[in-house]
Amino acid sequence: MNKPNMSQGLDTSTQPAIELRKINKSFGPVHANKDIDLLVKKGSIHGIIGENGAGKSTLMSILYGFYTADDGDILVDGKTVTIPDSKTAISLGIGMVHQHFMLVDNFSVLENVVLGAEGGASLSGGLGRAKSELQRLEDEYELKVDPDALIEDLPVGLQQRVEILKALFRGAEILILDEPTGVLTPSEADHLFKILDVLKNQGKTILLITHKLREIMAITDTVSVMRRGEMVATRKTSETSMSELAELMVGRSVLLNVDKKPAEPKERVLEVNNLSVVDSRGVKVVKDVSFNVRAGEIVGIAGVSGNGQSELLETIAGIRRADQGTLWIDGDEIDLRAKPLDPAEMREKSLGHVPEDRHRMGLVTKFAEYENSILGYHTDAIYSKGPLLDIAKIKQLAEVEIEKYDIRPPSPLLKTANFSGGNQQKIVLAREIERDPTVLLVGQPTRGVDIGAIEFIHKRIVELRDAGKGILLVSVELDEIRSLADRILVMFDGKIVGERTPDADEGELGLLMAGVEGEAK
Repeated sequence: MNKPNMSQGLDTSTQPAIELRKINKSFGPVHANKDIDLLVKKGSIHGIIGENGAGKSTLMSILYGFYTADDGDILVDGKTVTIPDSKTAISLGIGMVHQHFMLVDNFSVLENVVLGAEGGASLSGGLGRAKSELQRLEDEYELKVDPDALIEDLPVGLQQRVEILKALFRGAEILILDEPTGVLTPSEADHLFKILDVLKNQGKTILLITHKLREIMAITDTVSVMRRGEMVATRKTSETSMSELAELMVGRSVLLNVDKKPAEPKERVLEVNNLSVVDSRGVKVVKDVSFNVRAGEIVGIAGVSGNGQSELLETIAGIRRADQGTLWIDGDEIDLRAKPLDPAEMREKSLGHVPEDRHRMGLVTKFAEYENSILGYHTDAIYSKGPLLDIAKIKQLAEVEIEKYDIRPPSPLLKTANFSGGNQQKIVLAREIERDPTVLLVGQPTRGVDIGAIEFIHKRIVELRDAGKGILLVSVELDEIRSLADRILVMFDGKIVGERTPDADEGELGLLMAGVEGEAK
């Protein structure tokens, strides 16, 4: 495919904020960025999209001074510059908000904002001036947050505001945001977009790195597409579509909507009755919840993050202890207060679990792919050779899963930390689905996953349903719930406040998610 003229269709009458020319970067044999050209107009929101591993973050890390390009030119405000480190990038007015925040949890908001920019040995007067400047920035850019609050006490959305304030405090005119909504609820993401619009209207230039096409269409002025280290297209957002961008990202036509036939639900395979869960703080986070899942259907649980969905899933999986309730699975009824569950016991009852946080619960990232492919199932006889694990057989079976689930790179020996987020998720899905569970719990199936992997994961979940399995799906992505689920349960404040079909009005579901039951009928 011939690369288009990157400035085609763009207004270059004003000096661009950023221009990259023929940027190259390799890591050993991997050519992460190949002759990248990019022009970013001042005072605009410019999206950069691509699959995981396309080279987006590498390119932005070069612009922010984390990496040095092997060759090529960087121009800021029309002047050729060298950016050997982030301190230089900051001095040039470039700030970056990382996907995983760079904050000190037990420091206050103000302390985090001034950290590294204290301005002298004596902090007392400096902190007073910094607090005044922070207040000015909060007012000007609608980034309200308590300067004295500890970071560990703030929700994720407010922590992200602190990261943006840090960059603005250091004089950023160009702001890079790397996958900024990956950790946000839908309402938090909407608020972030309003903030970005305010920043743009105040003359700031924003580079938005994401793989979420809906976000690109909603907030950007221009979008550039990367694929396998190359810049393959730049479009005015108003002149493109999600389907065109998806095809440019993966190099083929992509099915954006889930293709599935109507469900044919059969017998109950999971029933939850009067389940309540109290967390470590003594707060009841799941409140008298009852529902069932039948063979051959996907039951989706919708809701804003933090309304009990995570605790519900972990309790059914045997990870978290219940305060009260009964669970019926695989023909057995279990009194959860009398008999706490255990994850191994639930696996024996043919319940698979794809956890919401693959890093914390689903994988040991320092282990190789083949080792992660049997986590939780390593005592199964199929993996043993006498008293020892049959490593050769485990690797062989891992290779079969790698091919079947299109896991890249196709190496069972590679450390799991070196796989992209989408491929890490495929490793977890392959491990759980290939055990042929009667019931599969899936938490946030496509969080941090690119569009090609999303399509693949959705197909696998539907195939499992069509094979007669029962699936309980939790996602904060309402579009995902509506596309995959055959029945939708809505959770708010630890309770199930309604059940709807996937064709229910989005506004009605939104009201239920906000706890407005009376208006949502």
